[in-house]
Amino acid sequence: MAPAEATRRVAANPIRALGRSTLAAIRSVGAVAVFAVRGVATALTPPWFPGQIWRQFGAIGFFSLPVVGLTAVFTGAALALNIFTGGGRFNAEQVMPQIVALGITRELGPVLAALMLAGRVSAAIAAEIGAMRATEQIDAMRTLSTDPFRYLVGPRLLAGVLMLPLLTAVADTIGVAGGWLVATRVLAFNPTVYIRNTLDFLQAWDVVSGLIKASVFGFIVALMGCYHGYNASGGARGVGRATTHAVVSSAILIFASDYLLTTVFTHAAR
Repeated sequence: MAPAEATRRVAANPIRALGRSTLAAIRSVGAVAVFAVRGVATALTPPWFPGQIWRQFGAIGFFSLPVVGLTAVFTGAALALNIFTGGGRFNAEQVMPQIVALGITRELGPVLAALMLAGRVSAAIAAEIGAMRATEQIDAMRTLSTDPFRYLVGPRLLAGVLMLPLLTAVADTIGVAGGWLVATRVLAFNPTVYIRNTLDFLQAWDVVSGLIKASVFGFIVALMGCYHGYNASGGARGVGRATTHAVVSSAILIFASDYLLTTVFTHAAR
């Protein structure tokens, strides 16, 4: 069908086009849900592959520390400057340490760490598994009686869920330290008073809620990378599409789930 003719048909029958798009979206959601359930089942039941699990712990966790740390320190520093400037309009500069700590631990720490992993880890997972799909290595695993889900998907889901909270804890610490550094070296805050105000204001739930978000985000990042890579088709071009889709879908789902979790935590705290 020529593109012009297809365009005319869509314009002539927009309801059919809308229905087709809706059904395609529902199919995609269902496919992701089935993939997620199967991945979780293989991740939580034996047999496991300890070597593969430890390899993913290093790839997702340890090697992501530099980018997460740099992102956190500059975010904390910029946040401190902006809050100080905005608070100065209401003579509220002294609440800057508390707001920086709250914003980092509850929101910016887990979200930014997850976005860094979406760009670094989700893309790498999709590219690796997609290349294995293109070169028929996944089919070879089945021939050798190895479950590709158990070897490829399960370890990555475990690593994502367990390692992102650790990275978020590091990001929280470095982000608050970045705010402290700017406040004490640039804005003339007293270092001891800044730390005391931060520790007195923060509650355990502020940190725990951010770590719970991080576990969910880690699952999303690993799931999207595995799903798009596992279902890649079309050779090298298909692997490129899978990598792009993994990053974009991870970012969108991170923001959507962040809003939902924040809403739940806000109502639960009342």
